[in-house]
Amino acid sequence: MKQTEVFKMKVGFIGLGIMGKPMSKNLLKAGYELVVCDFNQDAVNEVVGCGAVAAANGKEVAEQCEVVITMVPNSPHVRAAVLGENGVVYGAKEGTVLIDMSSIDPTESKAIGAELAKKGIDMLDAPVSGGEPKAIDGTLSVMVGGKKELFDKYYDMLMVMAGSVVYVGELGSGNVAKLANQIVVAVNIAAVSEALTFAKKAGTDPELVYQAIRGGLAGSTVMDAKAPMMLSRNFKPGFRIELHIKDLNNALNAAHAISSPVPLTGQLMEIMQGLKADGYEKEDHSSIVKYYEKIANTTVES
Repeated sequence: MKQTEVFKMKVGFIGLGIMGKPMSKNLLKAGYELVVCDFNQDAVNEVVGCGAVAAANGKEVAEQCEVVITMVPNSPHVRAAVLGENGVVYGAKEGTVLIDMSSIDPTESKAIGAELAKKGIDMLDAPVSGGEPKAIDGTLSVMVGGKKELFDKYYDMLMVMAGSVVYVGELGSGNVAKLANQIVVAVNIAAVSEALTFAKKAGTDPELVYQAIRGGLAGSTVMDAKAPMMLSRNFKPGFRIELHIKDLNNALNAAHAISSPVPLTGQLMEIMQGLKADGYEKEDHSSIVKYYEKIANTTVES
């Protein structure tokens, strides 16, 4: 599809939260026409101020658009926005495409896709990784499941919001890849937390330890993103503990359904539940370090 043809599409965008709002703004900056919807009227007004058109619900969005993006918290929210009262399915025409960029249970992606298919509506699941900073600068990683021809058709549009857009297989595969990503990220943050807490308890400056190991095999994107936050005591959320709990719960459910043991995921879920009990669920997931600080009776600071 030529870029000029792409721009003739009206794109629907449902969900203008911490991720959806900057993603929608990047589509507007690239020249796409947007019809947006969210319960948060302030967020809607902000995006409308950037050139979007507001709609009252998913039905109204779908009536005006040939492709609708959903970016909402979890499986029940996607189901409600798409199949619930005044949902996308009631306004969509045959041939409409839903691109769900939420991070949900892959079995729900397949189930919602099956319901939409009865109405002649196709679906891609295209969850993202990168958090708010990458949503803002348009360098998210996107993992896409669904029909390959639809992936090819909307690749350029997805790349407006991303630095990487990768096709991983049939519908549901995007969320399988996202859950795998979230397992790796959680375990990696915990490993960094454990190591820096150990360094501090041993009487060595954790900042210097971080600088010493970041260029070696232990170094990672996660370490470089989260270790400085731990050391500076900056837990402003790029990705909240409560959202990572949601993802790990989906990972545990999906893994248990296929008898795939995930013992580290289970341990991280318990660590995060402990942090939630201590009132840290709204903080960035770099707050995992606080679990280690609590049990070691120390604070990771330079």
